[in-house]
Parts: sequence; structure tokens; C-alpha cells
Amino acid sequence: MGNESDNLLRNLHSLAGPFPQWDMEKLPARPGLLFLDWLRCAMDNDVKEPHAMALSTVDAEGYPDARVLILKQIVGDSFYFASSSASRKGQQLQGNPHVALTFYWPVLGRQIRVRGIVQDQGDEAGADDFRQRSMGARAVAMTERQSQVLDSEESVDSSVAAQKNRIARNPEVITPQWRLYAVDPQEVEFWQGDPERKHKRIRYVKQGSQWKIVRLWP
Repeated sequence: MGNESDNLLRNLHSLAGPFPQWDMEKLPARPGLLFLDWLRCAMDNDVKEPHAMALSTVDAEGYPDARVLILKQIVGDSFYFASSSASRKGQQLQGNPHVALTFYWPVLGRQIRVRGIVQDQGDEAGADDFRQRSMGARAVAMTERQSQVLDSEESVDSSVAAQKNRIARNPEVITPQWRLYAVDPQEVEFWQGDPERKHKRIRYVKQGSQWKIVRLWP
């Protein structure tokens, strides 16, 4: 029994390739190094927004939540992103710091999955990240209304305009709700897709201060 969506979806191609070769005999000892190698490959192959990632959290009722945002930096093996602590994701992070990150680059047939624990980097780090944002991005954040119910487009325009004027008068102004977060990974999986579905998968598992590398079935 089929329906219109069956026809639409089954006619879509996936993992068509060709994909880059992955020498699994020369794996770095840490996942952060392999991530940077894969990121450079993505950039060399003109992957659009390779720093875009899905952040998955869990709310107080146990429901998972996910949204796409931007990786700010990677230091060692830690992945950094920023957000308002008053946003839905910010509130969820306060209640449960266990998160997952997912990167997917279809052109390369590559996926990276990170599971770890979030740590707020403090007031100074949050303020420094905030000041590096564009004026428009800062102005929207300073309305401090993210995820609230919107009554009219005019409300957005007038509020953002007011915050831009505020920034113009004081370029150093910040919102203390803006936070920089670091994900301390406990597991990082690298997945190389294959047109025949013989995917190559490597998982780094943190054991104390060391990383154990295991290969997984497709």
C-alpha cells in the first residue's frame, strides 16, 4: 500500500557518491584532530556551512529537542557554541547538561556525532563572544524575547531598531544572558557513507583522560 509521499520519497536518491577515500589505518589519537581534518576536507570541497550542526537537548518532561546552530570553535576535543541562557535551549541546558551534536555533509557522505556534557564558560567568555557578533545579531539577542509568542512584525522591527540605537550609543553593551558553552565529549563517532551501505564507522570513547578507538558495523 502506497501513498503520494511514498512515491515522492522513494524517487529521491541518497548516498550516490562518489565520496572521498578514508584511510582508517592512520587515525589520530584524539577526535578533535580528526574533526579538523574532516572540516578542512569539507571546506576544500565547498560544502556549504560546514560549521552548521544540530544541537540536541532534553526538556524537563524528557522530550528531546533539536535545532541547527553554528560551531564557534573547537579547542582540543571540546566543541563550542553560543546562545541565550533564557532561550528554550538555554533553559534545557540548565536542567540537563547532557547533549548531542550532529554534523552532516551530504556532498562527502560524512556524518559526525558527538555526545557529551555542556559547561557554561562564564561571564567574560559570553561577553567576548557577544561583542564579536554582527550588530543585527546583537540587536535581536538584546530584545531578550527569543521563542516568545510574537504578536506582530512591527513589534520585532521596533524592538530591534531600539536595540541597534542602543548599540550605536554604546558599542560595548552586552546582554548578560548571552553565554558561550563548551561540550566536553564522551563519545565522538565518524561515519563515512557508502553507496552500497557498507558504511565505515569509527567511535572514540573517552576513558579517563584517554580515548579508546573502536570500529563499528555499518
